Amino acid sequence: MSKHKNHREQTPGGSQRQLRVGELVRHAVAEMLMRGDVHDPVIEGHLITVPEVRMSPDLRLATIYVMPMGGRDAGEVVAAFERHKKFLRAEIAHRINLKFAPDIRFRVDERFDEAERIDKLLRSPEVQRDLEQGDDE
Repeated sequence: MSKHKNHREQTPGGSQRQLRVGELVRHAVAEMLMRGDVHDPVIEGHLITVPEVRMSPDLRLATIYVMPMGGRDAGEVVAAFERHKKFLRAEIAHRINLKFAPDIRFRVDERFDEAERIDKLLRSPEVQRDLEQGDDE
């Protein structure tokens, strides 16, 4: 294994190429949502963000993270995207110039939930007490 390849595997989120293609896919999906190209009552009934797309090292699989505003009906929204996977994959292939159209899968972006959980924990009386005791020392 070459030194260059080893460095690339350690890059958070993947290689520069993975990150660049992921961003192209993210923009393509976000544009389709903004223009209303995906005709589904669940998708049309929610404001949906696409915070991230992660590409596999061979660029053949795109994991598209979606989050409806307020986290409302996240499971239903992902199911709606799955129903339109074939259409979305074809549109992505048409909009970005890749040798192969990547397979796509959808996941709920749970980073917001995790951030909220940490925030609540930091505001808990136990943590506040520990922080105040730390100031006295």
